[in-house]
Amino acid sequence: MSEHEILIGGGSEVDFHPSSVAAEVIQNVRTILATPKWSAPMDRSFGIDASMLDRPTPDAMAALTSEIYQAIRRYEPRCRVLGVTFEGDLDGRLWPKVRIEIDE
Repeated sequence: MSEHEILIGGGSEVDFHPSSVAAEVIQNVRTILATPKWSAPMDRSFGIDASMLDRPTPDAMAALTSEIYQAIRRYEPRCRVLGVTFEGDLDGRLWPKVRIEIDE
């Protein structure tokens, strides 16, 4: 098992042939976290519910943390979430930082 920290934000290229299980799982977790729920045509529940975006920051952080745990547990069973923290700015934008452990 290995631990990785993933900061969500900014785009990253899709690797159609990841070099390892860890690279594949990390890419999948990034995709899960970057996809708004109801935007994937064949699976409307895929991704993260973004309806908490206009809530006060502490409420949004709590709701987003719960969404992250649930989505990763459902869509990427080869890893487990060890923790979620946030980076933010003065404009109220939040970027989740997710620590996962990968079963290799």
